[in-house]
Amino acid sequence: INMKHKYFPLLNNPELEDEILINRAEVFGVMGMYNEAKNELDKVNKANITNKGLLGYYYRTRRAYYGWLADYTADDNASKCYSLKTEIYRDSISQLGITDIDFKINQAERMIYDGDYRNAIKALLPLLSDSINLKRKVYVNYTLSDAYEAIGDTSSQIKYLASTAIMDIKMSEREYASLQKLALLMYHQGNLDRAYNYLSCSMEDAVAANARLRFLEVTQIYPIIDNAYQKKEAEKQNATRRLLIGISVLAFLLIIATFYLYYWMKKLSVMRRNLYKANKKLVEANRNLAQTGKIKEVYIAKYLDRCVVYLEKLEQYRRSLEKLAMASKIDQLFKAIRSEEFIRDERKLFYDEFDRSFLDLFPNFVEDFNNLLTDDGKIYPKKDEHLNTELRIFALIRLGVTDANRIAHFLGYSLATVYNYRSKIRNKAKGDKDRFEQDVMNL
Repeated sequence: INMKHKYFPLLNNPELEDEILINRAEVFGVMGMYNEAKNELDKVNKANITNKGLLGYYYRTRRAYYGWLADYTADDNASKCYSLKTEIYRDSISQLGITDIDFKINQAERMIYDGDYRNAIKALLPLLSDSINLKRKVYVNYTLSDAYEAIGDTSSQIKYLASTAIMDIKMSEREYASLQKLALLMYHQGNLDRAYNYLSCSMEDAVAANARLRFLEVTQIYPIIDNAYQKKEAEKQNATRRLLIGISVLAFLLIIATFYLYYWMKKLSVMRRNLYKANKKLVEANRNLAQTGKIKEVYIAKYLDRCVVYLEKLEQYRRSLEKLAMASKIDQLFKAIRSEEFIRDERKLFYDEFDRSFLDLFPNFVEDFNNLLTDDGKIYPKKDEHLNTELRIFALIRLGVTDANRIAHFLGYSLATVYNYRSKIRNKAKGDKDRFEQDVMNL
């Protein structure tokens, strides 16, 4: 408004001075500066206004001024007097003969003032579909909310107040009456959160816009809603506190139960582990017993067969020597006695019989044994052999013969040779070398 006044002398438009005065009066009224607003309106030379639109603006501002006085005057007689003047200026607007949107809104306000609410609604509803600017649409929606309030239709009142508040936001308007009225309706409907938020927003905007009139409206209802909201918050906090105490007690009991359960779970776990180990040992023992029984059965049978065969061969060997002696073939007799061929052949047959018997019991021994060795350390017998010396040593170990002296005696080797074979092959083991022979026994 001050900028308009600055450029006023350049425009050569006398009526613009009256418009600036009305502008100032309107703003002073919103700020609650009613004396200043009246002073500005009194400066307007109404007789010189030829523009009906400006004259209508003057009458509307006068009407608003007296409406504010009527609303915020404590004396009832003064309030009635101001209300009468408000109606006079509303009538003056009607007498201008301008049938624009402002005229129609003014007519609807007169109907509401006269108690003709439903006709006011009928007059206002068609205006919403017209291509009117946003500010005029705000006035239509707000006036509709007043009409619905008068007939007790709270739902429709809320609808049009909400529409008005949304339009205020779109216009970046901070001086408004819709949101605080909507807050009061939310309070009466029990929706305290919305009521408190709406009212807080209204108060902040009124302060920011220096709209004392709106601030006064808010402060009339703010304590009521604030007290109810604070009471609700206090009840909520008490409920939350009780809930937290209950949860804490339950959590404490749960912790105790958890520790108790953990103790017994741990104990049960130890018992299960011990039982598992015992079962595993039992299964292993049963397996070893079954295997040992099978080994004994096989080797006892082989031993008895081999003993019978040896006896027969010794008998044949004795007879052949007897024949040489009776024939006085002394040289051939000494030659036969000194020959190692018989012992060598028998030892070869014995090892061959041992190899076949062992592989009958453990057909996958060679493959399983090589799986324990590195790739470059694997051992395979020749085509005409079942087992070679290295495999035979560990075949005896698999049968439980771990004593080096017994192995050396069985194979006809020196003790050092057996140690060398065992050490050499143990160094080629994939895994733990100290457990290699135990792994062989578990094949």
